[in-house]
Amino acid sequence: MSPQPSAFERYLGSLRGERRLAANTVDAYRRDGALLAELAGERPLGELQSADVRRFVATLHGRGQSPRTLARVLSCWRGFSDWLARAHLVKANPCAGVKAPRGARKLPEALSPDDAVRLVSLEDTSDLGLRDRALFELAYSCGLRVSELTGLDLGAIDAATGEARVTGKGSKTRIVPVGAPALTALAAWLPARERLAKPGESALFVGSAGRRLAPREVQRRIKRWAAAAGIAVDVHPHMLRHSFASHLLQSSGDLRAVQEMLGHASIASTQVYTHLDFQHLAKVYDAAHPRARRRKRP
Repeated sequence: MSPQPSAFERYLGSLRGERRLAANTVDAYRRDGALLAELAGERPLGELQSADVRRFVATLHGRGQSPRTLARVLSCWRGFSDWLARAHLVKANPCAGVKAPRGARKLPEALSPDDAVRLVSLEDTSDLGLRDRALFELAYSCGLRVSELTGLDLGAIDAATGEARVTGKGSKTRIVPVGAPALTALAAWLPARERLAKPGESALFVGSAGRRLAPREVQRRIKRWAAAAGIAVDVHPHMLRHSFASHLLQSSGDLRAVQEMLGHASIASTQVYTHLDFQHLAKVYDAAHPRARRRKRP
């Protein structure tokens, strides 16, 4: 083919104008277009079929390109082909229906129960220290996303019933139980919040300027407290959500309940937390399964 450089540059120009892409993104798209030109050789784009594009993807995969990179490359090719089709330069998009190979799903990282408790049990009676403890206790108690934490308003937590009303993805609302330590930490934070919050501010968690706390600040503070607690891993707010899910599932075995509390639309998203320590599984199997090989007593 090869996509004519002028056509591809016009396509990139349309992206810059419509989507205001960063310079690095435009450069990546330009490299992806060069790959398509290289793999297609002298064949015009209008003659390419889906089988050709699948072969191109397989070739790149064989060169060691990751599934994530291939997905981005395909996205570029598909967008360029759609642009050519709208300009009546090709009849059909040969990338339609072609998918990148799926990569191995990375298991979420979770803290050990001991490390999670050490992190949320920080001792700091300053206003921001009280806020941080309430934040982390609530994150671990309820498995909230950082956006859900910072999006909470006053009145979202009902201390009498021990429940929180949370607005998650897609503006869906769910009710989740709140543990006693989190309620205690919130009760200690509220007087400090009154000292910090600007008049009329509705956010439950505010920063030193008195306005709603930003997710970025939560990330910064949790890293600081993890280092102070001597936790030797890179801790981020979502890790407390992963820890909540893993620890609760290992204790209860109730996948549906964990799904509801996490706010997952599909249970497939929750099943990633079903990885348990194999030795624990082996012990349960040996102790409970009628066909398990019993160990001889000494």
